[in-house]
Amino acid sequence: MQFYLATSFIFPRSLRLRLFALCFVATHLPLIGYCAWGLATGRIALFEFILLTLATVIGTTLALFGIGALLNPIHALADALNRNEEDGAALPEVGDVIQTLYAGVHRAATATRAQMEDLTIAALEDPLTGIANRRGFLEQLDALPADQRRGCIAIVDIDFFKQVNDKLGHDEGDRVLCAFADRLSSQIRRADMVARWGGEEFAILFHESIEDEADWTLARIAARMREEPISIVDGRPVTFSAGICCWNGEDIEGTLHLADEALYEAKRSGRDCICRALPAGQQVAD
Repeated sequence: MQFYLATSFIFPRSLRLRLFALCFVATHLPLIGYCAWGLATGRIALFEFILLTLATVIGTTLALFGIGALLNPIHALADALNRNEEDGAALPEVGDVIQTLYAGVHRAATATRAQMEDLTIAALEDPLTGIANRRGFLEQLDALPADQRRGCIAIVDIDFFKQVNDKLGHDEGDRVLCAFADRLSSQIRRADMVARWGGEEFAILFHESIEDEADWTLARIAARMREEPISIVDGRPVTFSAGICCWNGEDIEGTLHLADEALYEAKRSGRDCICRALPAGQQVAD
């Protein structure tokens, strides 16, 4: 592979011409040596020079023809495989050695592609809850078309989550996180996005929604958390607090910061409530 890349400047768009150039140079080394010796000694013979040149060119042509004949079945196999891969068709019979070689390369490439896809998913998905992580959430926002980059951002935090771990155990804490992620995902629209922001915090994009719509949706989820709790600690259902901020598609970091400040205001207000971030830095608790 290193040699292939190192010689890519020689006819970069034609492998056959590159092979011809390499074969020509390699097979003409004796001729070059003969010319250098003849010029140095003055004993060069024109007829011998022409005869040797013709013989070298013929040898190069034969070598290139042979290499091309050996490569043709592999190219044909690659074309057939590309055409039949989606249909699950068998590889064409082009010889056991070539078929085995190409099948091995194809399996390795397929396995590598699958591993790359798994790594990509792992980098963007929270392994515990199965929803997007912080990086995946931000990449989804970046991928939105310019005319759709608006809505409301909410930062949501499970109230007194440490007590869940301390009193009920970490296994129950993991179950609560998964149940809460499912609860959020099932109660928002398909156009909205939810992600685990970190620890017991979650982020939600209410796509192209106004604050009232986002507030109403979160209030509905909060009411269900009390009526159908995902867990109970010290006789109280597990609840959440949230901060909401409008997003106009420009400064996502600033919007997230304001939503986070609204979340802390909700916690200071007694938890189990929702606060909106206002441009002036004030929050309104619901």
